[in-house]
Amino acid sequence: MDDLLLQKIAISGPTLASMIQRFSSSPADVDGLLFGHVTYIAPSTLSDDSQSPSDSQLVATISSFLSFPSLLSFYDSLGQVDSSRLTPTHLNHKPFIGWFSSRRKTPLRPSMRESSVSRSLSCIPNLSLPIENANFNSLFAPSIFLLFTTPVQDQSIQTNQYRAFQLQSSKRCFNPVSMDIVNIGPAFRGHYGSFRPSSSLPFLNCELRSLTPMNEDRNEGKLIGMKQTTKDQSQLDMCTEGMQIGRLSRLIGPEAVSYTSGLEDLYEKMLSKIESLARLVEASSAKVLEQEVKVQSW
Repeated sequence: MDDLLLQKIAISGPTLASMIQRFSSSPADVDGLLFGHVTYIAPSTLSDDSQSPSDSQLVATISSFLSFPSLLSFYDSLGQVDSSRLTPTHLNHKPFIGWFSSRRKTPLRPSMRESSVSRSLSCIPNLSLPIENANFNSLFAPSIFLLFTTPVQDQSIQTNQYRAFQLQSSKRCFNPVSMDIVNIGPAFRGHYGSFRPSSSLPFLNCELRSLTPMNEDRNEGKLIGMKQTTKDQSQLDMCTEGMQIGRLSRLIGPEAVSYTSGLEDLYEKMLSKIESLARLVEASSAKVLEQEVKVQSW
C-alpha cells in the first residue's frame, strides 16, 4: 500500500513555544511524543485568498506533546522501540501521531538512530489512527518526526532551529513537510469567524456619591451603594494593580479628554497585574518541572 503523504503539519504557537522552552531549559538533550489528529481538508470555494489550495489536503495537527528528561526514553541505542512504553495508559489515551527529538549543536537532519526509531514506530499496528473526514477507510501510522537543534557555531543570541519530517516507509526515507503555525498568516482567518471582541474589565458602576445623611431611606441606599462599590473594587483589583474605582468615572464620557494621563495609568496598572500573574505562572512552572525531574529520578 502506498504511503499517505502529508501536505503540511499545523501546530499552535503556544505549543511550539512550549516545546522550545522545554528544550532550552533542559540541561541535556530531550525527546518525546507528539499527539494530535490527521484530517483531509477540502478546498474552500468561498475564500478570496489566493493562497487557498485548489485540491484536498492531508493535514496533521499537533495539539500536545509529552517530553522525557533524557534520550533513549522509549527506545534503545539501536533505535528499536519498546512497545510496552507506548500502551494507551502510557499515552494517556491520546491520539499518537509521531515523536520529536531535541539536540544541541548538530545538523538539522535526522540521524540513523532517529530514522530507525521512526521506522520502528510505523511498524506497530495498534498505534495507527483513523483519518478524519476521509471518504475511505484508511489509517495513518505515527510517521511524523519533529527535530529541534541549535546552530553548530556559537551565536551571539540564543537560536533554535526546527524542521518537520514524515517517514515514507515504502522508500525508507524522510520527506520534509512544511509547518504552519496556527494564528499566523491568512490561512487561519477562518479560526476567528465567530470572534466577538469584549473588554477584560468587568461591568462596573463607577459613580461615587456623597454620603451626607438626608433621611433613613437615603442612608440605606448609600449603604447598599457602598457595598456595591466595595464589590466592584474587588473585581477591578483582579484586572489592575492599585487603581481606585472612583477614578474610572473620570475616564468615561466627554470629560475623559482631560484625563489622558489617568487612562495611561490604568493601562500601566493592568500591565503590572499581567506581569505579576506571569511571574506567578513562571514560578509555578519551575516547581512543576522540578517535581517532574524528581519523579523521573525515582
